[in-house]
Amino acid sequence: MTQRQPDPDRFVIPVRVKPGASRPRVGGTHDGPHGPALVVAVTARAVEGKATEAVLDAVAAAFGVRASHATLLAGRTSRDKLIALDPAPADAAARLTALRHS
Repeated sequence: MTQRQPDPDRFVIPVRVKPGASRPRVGGTHDGPHGPALVVAVTARAVEGKATEAVLDAVAAAFGVRASHATLLAGRTSRDKLIALDPAPADAAARLTALRHS
């Protein structure tokens, strides 16, 4: 059996979503099922994937990448999601640390 090697251009981010927030915000941390998660508050409601789309856009903007570079890996109907940035910016790990502490 062959083991898959991690993609060096992909950066995976655990995210905790707060849909229906009064204002959008990316920052803070939450102990989620995928490890320490970045908190992303969006004004969109969790209806028909609207909140998930807003989260992908918000995470992409926070990391300075195009929205098309952010994809959902897990958690389509959950508040706890895994989002991949591919390709990821060179400073993705530093940005994540800064956002978790903001």
